[in-house]
Amino acid sequence: MSRTLALLVFGVMAAFFGCFFAYPIWTTVKLAFETPDHQLTLEFVFEVFRNHIYQEGLINSFLIAIWTTLGCLVMSIPLAVFFVRYAFPGKNLLNSLVLTPMVLPPFVGAIGVKAILGQAGALNSALIHLGWMNPQHPTDWLGEGQMLGIVIMEVLHLYPVLYLNVAAALANLDPAMEEAAANLGCRPLERFWRITLPLIMPGIFAGGTIVFIWAFTELGVPLVFDFDRVTSVQIFRSLNDLSDNPFPYALVVVMLVFSTLIYSLSKLFFGRANATGGGRATMARETIHLPYGLGWLCTIFFALVIFLAVIPHLGVVLLSFADDWYATVLPHSFTLHHYQEALSHELTLSSISNSLKYSVIAIAFAMVLGIGVAYVNVRTRIWGRQVLDAMAMLPLAVPGVVMAFGYLAMTRPGQPFDWLVLGEDPFLILVIAYAVRRLPYIVRSATAGFQQVNPALEEAAQNLGASPERALWRVTLPLVAPNLLAGGLLAFAFAMLEVSDSMILAQQSAHFPITKAIYFLVMALGNGPNLASALGVWAMIFLTITIVGAALLLGKKLGALFR
Repeated sequence: MSRTLALLVFGVMAAFFGCFFAYPIWTTVKLAFETPDHQLTLEFVFEVFRNHIYQEGLINSFLIAIWTTLGCLVMSIPLAVFFVRYAFPGKNLLNSLVLTPMVLPPFVGAIGVKAILGQAGALNSALIHLGWMNPQHPTDWLGEGQMLGIVIMEVLHLYPVLYLNVAAALANLDPAMEEAAANLGCRPLERFWRITLPLIMPGIFAGGTIVFIWAFTELGVPLVFDFDRVTSVQIFRSLNDLSDNPFPYALVVVMLVFSTLIYSLSKLFFGRANATGGGRATMARETIHLPYGLGWLCTIFFALVIFLAVIPHLGVVLLSFADDWYATVLPHSFTLHHYQEALSHELTLSSISNSLKYSVIAIAFAMVLGIGVAYVNVRTRIWGRQVLDAMAMLPLAVPGVVMAFGYLAMTRPGQPFDWLVLGEDPFLILVIAYAVRRLPYIVRSATAGFQQVNPALEEAAQNLGASPERALWRVTLPLVAPNLLAGGLLAFAFAMLEVSDSMILAQQSAHFPITKAIYFLVMALGNGPNLASALGVWAMIFLTITIVGAALLLGKKLGALFR
């Protein structure tokens, strides 16, 4: 790539980042600190901490994030240790299945959790049938306010993120350090606590930070559980009262500050240079072949975690087929009618069409931009190329609720970007939002591809008379096509099932994406939850096929996209 073209990519990315990442955040911050007569004030932000309702929302958000992170740690660390260090029956298959939660958006899985753990759900019905529970006083497993259900759903969905990071840290840990401790008489359990755990702490903290921020800012699951006392839902509920109400913007700013602070602390104490726990191993680690009984105990532990993880999926599938499922272990009868209606219902058909339209265009644009960013970062030596890569990755550090609200703020009537919402149609702004949110996946997969291709191949093409751009088009891009396709597939799948942007930016049913349509159906009376479940199963199948396809193309490098 010529220096001129590299500088052009840098300029385009900087302009795009400034307009559609920095400016939305700035607009939100400005409205949170500005009075109607354009005077600077801290009153609105202070009021967030003084107001009992907002205080409760922040406290509940932190509690959900803390318990979710702890739950993911309890599930992920043993799984990672067993997978990296030991050989046991079905190891490779179980390692793939343990990532199952990624195939279903958590707020869709929440429908299944409610059907199973509700007071008239399948679990209580089973216990009543066995005589272990009084049918007049069924246990409320989800608890008052539904917070327990939210935590359960978040843990079952997010533990693979932490598992991938911890497994990577363990795999890169130099076994010589543990062997030295063993030679000094350190027992295995003590060795793990005093040597292994501190060394893999960067990986734990990196994955834990993602899980904490994700759970802290999650919107979809609390909405499905109808739990309004969290900050993200309080922001969502305020959408109809933005004209003269500065407090939603103040809430968004407070959420942004806490999320940024947590992310910055992660980078400060456990920077990327040490994110895999002590660097690359200087010697190969031997996989320990466990005795027959212990090996099967590992297999059972993996299988148990996988079973717990698929419970929400099973609940969604059963509800999608259920003709009547109330106070019984299984539905009274099954039907395919919900699937037929889900594919013929006016709302679902338009939502599928809308999601396809938004996602295809967004990922096509993100693909062009992501390839340019990755190539400049890997193949050129221009000043600021690391800044370019950092800009592309920053959307991972900012909560989706914050970005969506920023887009809403910058497209208000009278704002410079109000033309992005033409006649209440959010098409352009949703495309941009999807592109920004999924750009990091494409940049990471493209970067990995360019790093694997020897630059001497491009140099040979240029020596034969090809321009740098022609060498890139004819030589390099065909070689990195599997990486680009895998990253594009994942970005497309997650864009199709994007929650925050879809819930906040699409206000009219004619413009609903799939996730907004599912939420609308869940809240509807009659067979709405059944239709939502059927649509969720279609989404599950779609995302499963996509992830399997990406895994076949990327192999073991698939996990790097989630770290």
